[in-house]
Amino acid sequence: MIGERKMVGIFFSGTGNTRHCTEKLLSVLDPNAACIALEDDRAEQAMMDDDFIIYAYPTQYSNAPIFVRDYIKKHPTLWNGKKILCLNTMGLFSGDGTGCTARLFKKFGAEVVGGLQIRMPDSVCDSKALKKSISENHRTVMEADRKIQQAAEQIKAGTYPQEGLGCVSHLKGLFGQRLWFYGKTTKYSDQLKINDDCIGCGLCALNCPLKNIQMTDGKPVAGDHCTMCYRCISHCPKQAITLLGKRVVEQCVYEKYQ
Repeated sequence: MIGERKMVGIFFSGTGNTRHCTEKLLSVLDPNAACIALEDDRAEQAMMDDDFIIYAYPTQYSNAPIFVRDYIKKHPTLWNGKKILCLNTMGLFSGDGTGCTARLFKKFGAEVVGGLQIRMPDSVCDSKALKKSISENHRTVMEADRKIQQAAEQIKAGTYPQEGLGCVSHLKGLFGQRLWFYGKTTKYSDQLKINDDCIGCGLCALNCPLKNIQMTDGKPVAGDHCTMCYRCISHCPKQAITLLGKRVVEQCVYEKYQ
């Protein structure tokens, strides 16, 4: 709790990176605060009850996932008068990853008090880009933990990080990635592919936060409402699912890097 404000951490996390960062920040700021997944039915009520929200998510091409942005737009009255700290995780570059949601929150009457951008291990399973060894990823997590600890201490002292919120960051995010990959982040994807190696275990349908995968006659069928979180791809025991690439290079979960 900061001062007299009730705090809640709300996260959207495909491979566990963003969940970890949210939990780590809360462990210093307010160990008693709830930490809830955005797709959880309890999230909306928790944000209604509490007046300080840590809103956390991974960036995709210097943008917030479309589900994360849609949630803000679909609950316009929820943000009025709230204090919000935007937190985003990134594989390498974010630009204004926090600014993408901050601008929406301000539109609906929220006070965005800060932005925190944390580098974590790459989580795009079907691409070789940014892949590192387990030991390198472990060091990345340790560095992230140190940064979060320092940020939390500063926040407790009344100084909020402003990463990704300024005009320079906005230009970096816009021209660095978002303009070039605009089509990948403007709508939900219908490109999720499930190949013949699938054994019909149902883990992908169980793990999909948007229920975009449904089991039909013992086989998973993907819809057109994928938010590219990579949770299903990371948990498939047969590496039978791809999205951006044609084969799984490495399944990514935060627990590997602890």
